[in-house]
Amino acid sequence: MAVKPSTHSQTQTPPSFSNKIDPLHASHTLDFFRKMGMAQPVPQSCNVTGSFSSLFRSFIKVDHIQRGRISCTVAVKPPTCNAYGTLHGGSVGSYAEILSIACARTIVAENKELFLGEISVSYLSAAPNNSEVLADVSVMKSGRNVTVVALEFKLKKTGTLIYIAHATFYNMPVAKL
Repeated sequence: MAVKPSTHSQTQTPPSFSNKIDPLHASHTLDFFRKMGMAQPVPQSCNVTGSFSSLFRSFIKVDHIQRGRISCTVAVKPPTCNAYGTLHGGSVGSYAEILSIACARTIVAENKELFLGEISVSYLSAAPNNSEVLADVSVMKSGRNVTVVALEFKLKKTGTLIYIAHATFYNMPVAKL
């Protein structure tokens, strides 16, 4: 993997504030960003192409695959959690993308390129750190040009539905020149 140059600067220019905002509110907002990890340097091991995809895939265990359907277990670990100790919303979106592409590929031929046109995620509850989440992924519709995938994420321990997602892919044939 090639190392990308870091775009993060250790010295940051202080933000400017509108004269229409109360300085106390601005200060609280900056404190919130700092608590969430704003301006922390990215570890060099993560500053490479594909590192996040590899990170997310490493926490997925495939339980069952059939045509148009995949069941997986996702381990919720600290690198994918937010400051509140629950699965980060961006992590949920990444899992939804990875799993929906995998499920679509059980139906759509490899010679067709998949283009993610839309993805939606509803956050109903949260998955705590060190828990396991069951992901059930199904192709709802697959035609010549469009494939629609639905995902349900449930806590393994309780069966509680915590996230649902839908992804729409456009199936594009590889151009022949």
